[in-house]
Amino acid sequence: MSTPSTKKTGRVLLAYSGGLDTSCILAWLIEEGYEVYAFMADVGQEEDYAAAEKKALAVGAKKFFLEDLKREFVTELIYPAIQANCIYENVYLLGTSLARPVIARGMIAVAEREGCDYVSHGCTGKGNDQVRFELAFYGLKPDIKVIAPWRQPGHPEFYHRFAGRQALLDYATQNNIPVQQTAAKPWSTDENLFHISYEAGILEDPDVTPPTDMWKLTTSIESAPTTPEKIHIEFKAGLPVKVTLLAEQNQEITDAVEIFNKLNALGRKHGIGRIDIVENRFIGVKSRGCYETPGATILRAAHMDIEGLTLDRNVRSLRDQFVTVEFSRILYNGHFFTPEREFITSAIPASQRTVNGLVRLKLYKGNVVVEGRSSAEGLYDEHESSMDEMGGFEPTDTTGFIQIESIRIKKWAQANIRQGQAGTEPKDVYGSRV
Repeated sequence: MSTPSTKKTGRVLLAYSGGLDTSCILAWLIEEGYEVYAFMADVGQEEDYAAAEKKALAVGAKKFFLEDLKREFVTELIYPAIQANCIYENVYLLGTSLARPVIARGMIAVAEREGCDYVSHGCTGKGNDQVRFELAFYGLKPDIKVIAPWRQPGHPEFYHRFAGRQALLDYATQNNIPVQQTAAKPWSTDENLFHISYEAGILEDPDVTPPTDMWKLTTSIESAPTTPEKIHIEFKAGLPVKVTLLAEQNQEITDAVEIFNKLNALGRKHGIGRIDIVENRFIGVKSRGCYETPGATILRAAHMDIEGLTLDRNVRSLRDQFVTVEFSRILYNGHFFTPEREFITSAIPASQRTVNGLVRLKLYKGNVVVEGRSSAEGLYDEHESSMDEMGGFEPTDTTGFIQIESIRIKKWAQANIRQGQAGTEPKDVYGSRV
């Protein structure tokens, strides 16, 4: 390694994944003169943690910290997002976004305990995660100092030196840093209990079909079992409290982490949860990303269905228009440790108080099929809704309702007729002038 002209000092806690970026940054920080500790959060990713620790120490980290944050991740981030039906741009279930507050909180706790002067991360200057991590750091510890290598103020050396992933691969080779990425498969991944994401490399061309060997979690639809699998999910206050596996002698799972692990396994088996999208990053750049989100896709479908049976119409409308949209945006943009997030999430329990019941599902070749739902506290009244009996609902009661609703519509129609008499402009099928 070259000797920098000006040595830096201080202890840095680096958010370490063991991948290409953070392994190279670890070596670079040491090259710059910092004492570096490596931090890794166990948020459910499939990782050889012993190998990651060995690698970090071999590269030069003075200490390695592994924090098991899975239960906190599920109960404090994933479950509220499920209750709110969070989704970004109607397709992305926010898997990367959800993990960042948990990781940041665990990291700041270690940084304070170990007397670190700085925290650092491997996020590039174009992505969302730099925003998510740093806003979380400042929301937890306002006086923390952050080293963002690609954006060091007044010091563009790192950016110019590592302008692309190939430069990082070359640096790793020169410094004997083993990495999974290769020149043939240079995409970047981020994995946790909720999902895995893929971006960069050949995926930056939005018209390139992802290679079949890229997908890590889910079976392809073509290879998924030809026999459907049936399960029951029971909800209480909008939270999954029990999963029953019909194909496994009605085995019941009730622990929060175990529920999510099992739904992940089932979703993976049946090819559920793959998406390939172009999304709008917070900073304004469009980005192509591929995601696998098996268990959460199942859970979201079930939760949305049981709400149809148990959630008041106006409450659901308000939640869908405001809480769902705003909480999704807050998560995506990294605004978790903010007053608006506290305000938004305080409304979730009230909206979910009546969301109690059971959903019967069939999992089959990428599909989550709802086969039925039931609730002892449902707002649905079979007799009232029936076409075969009155059930306490008098059809004539709607006459006045329709008359009141029609007042403004009649007035609008009359205005359109008057305007039509004054002109001969053609109109489209919806009645608008063309």
